[in-house]
Amino acid sequence: MRRYGKNPDEDDIRVRPNRKGNRPRTNIRPKHEDATEGFVLTIDRGRLTCLVDDRKVVAMKARELGRKGVVVGDRVAVVGDLSGAKDTLARIVRVEERSSVLRRTADDDDPFERVVVANADQLAIVTALADPEPRPRLIDRCLVAAFDAGLEPLLVLTKSDLASPDKLLESYGALGVRYVVTSREELADGGAADRVREQLADRITAFVGHSGVGKTTLVNALVPDRQRATGHVNAVTGRGRHTTTSALALPLPTGSGWVIDTPGVRSFGLNHIDPSRVIHAFPDLEPGTEGCPRACSHDEPDCALDAWVTDGHADPQRLYSLRRLLSTRERREGD
Repeated sequence: MRRYGKNPDEDDIRVRPNRKGNRPRTNIRPKHEDATEGFVLTIDRGRLTCLVDDRKVVAMKARELGRKGVVVGDRVAVVGDLSGAKDTLARIVRVEERSSVLRRTADDDDPFERVVVANADQLAIVTALADPEPRPRLIDRCLVAAFDAGLEPLLVLTKSDLASPDKLLESYGALGVRYVVTSREELADGGAADRVREQLADRITAFVGHSGVGKTTLVNALVPDRQRATGHVNAVTGRGRHTTTSALALPLPTGSGWVIDTPGVRSFGLNHIDPSRVIHAFPDLEPGTEGCPRACSHDEPDCALDAWVTDGHADPQRLYSLRRLLSTRERREGD
């Protein structure tokens, strides 16, 4: 039975009052076309510090972002109070498309990937030559993650006053990775910092390394006006203590690049890496994979790369380096 006629007037319609006194829900979301672009510098307990124009603005994620994560390096759309004044809070309403994403997992069995930084151009892998001893497998894992993310790797070797870099550099020579060697004395007088800055110009560079290698000390030398706490290496375990607890983006003094200091890591899981993508970082070997069987891991008896290298199309050391990187996912970092 119809309650109203065919053409009821507005007065004939009974509207139930909204008991909560608020506006009814809608699926239509604002487009925020007037939002201002910001660059995420750091995150602390749900509060995100963003660079908006020349001001630092504290913001929080808007509800419409849902579970979408925001990380250091993200370019975001910000609305609300953008004055940067004390006790003001803006809202991040949109995360712009990322040009690159550096990820890792806790270990190779962990299905949950963690985004380390976004929109970086370069990955600086910092390792000490002694105190603590270098861990080549961790370096290999960082290289694989860099190649997968499309970042250019840079090796930064510290504490050369304690040990020679020659042996370590020899093992990475075939990869053609750029490197910088520093010592504690050179960091103190500024010479090493200048050499590293030359490699960072006009780039956004993420710094990674396990605890105690001098990563934050190096960052402090690169950006002297923003000193972060540093720690020491445990004499018994040979491991460093975590002093950097959150990622932080810092502008270089010259204004021509950014450094993103990340917390020290003790492992770099590669569960999220598709091994088939690693070959793209070896353009001299990639044509040789055309004759490989389907789903070839490039580390098996019938891999076409063996014949490709034997015929003189590429350096055998390059193939060895590729296979070493591919196998690192099955090996623990300390091996």
